[in-house]
Amino acid sequence: MEQSTVASLSTPCGRFYYDRMDMEHVQDSREALGSSDRVYFGIMSDLENGRMVPGQRLAETELAARYSVGRNAVREAVQRLAVRGIIDLARFRSPAIRSLDVEETMEILEVAKVMTALVVRTAADRYDEALHAVQLTAALTQLESAHLTDEPGQFGKARRNFYRILLVIGDNRELQRLFPAIGMHIIYAQFQSRELREIRLADYRRIIDAVRSGDGEQADFAAAAHVANVRKVILKSSRL
Repeated sequence: MEQSTVASLSTPCGRFYYDRMDMEHVQDSREALGSSDRVYFGIMSDLENGRMVPGQRLAETELAARYSVGRNAVREAVQRLAVRGIIDLARFRSPAIRSLDVEETMEILEVAKVMTALVVRTAADRYDEALHAVQLTAALTQLESAHLTDEPGQFGKARRNFYRILLVIGDNRELQRLFPAIGMHIIYAQFQSRELREIRLADYRRIIDAVRSGDGEQADFAAAAHVANVRKVILKSSRL
């Protein structure tokens, strides 16, 4: 089973997304990525690391220079990011990193609640202590280390690795394809706080415990509670 799960994550929206996003310097990886991909993953990485922010306007010429590509590659990447919900396109205005209002954020979290429960339950159902214990322990260690660094980009990288491992354990190709497309990336770029990160880390510990237990109901509860906790913190911060 282990070989098949690794292979199944090599889909365009599965392993490809997670692996490319884990590059520390996407703009320097010219041999590994095509021009459009360098812009696409470069913007995603810059957003996660705080070098770009929600609401920021994007100039085509500046992006071309930033990622050392032609303007056609920038246009293609911007279109892809617009489909992904990362960039807003409006007539007579330059593209901008998407900025969510509270209603949009809650809608994304409703989808995330269902999808996260599926990911966690599937991982719990297929968890094998001999095959997966080391991976989950390493994922938790990475999350805890990233939390201590207090760098959003490092915690985001650790979060992706955590969910990558859950997807590998669950071995569901459709979840591997769909889950990375949920708009949590833009949510965590817009709503950043120490409190939110501490809650997420505590929730990830409970999710790992649920997966290790092999209890599907406990897994559902842990996943739903996690999204509910994120929702509470965002609603509270939006009222300040």
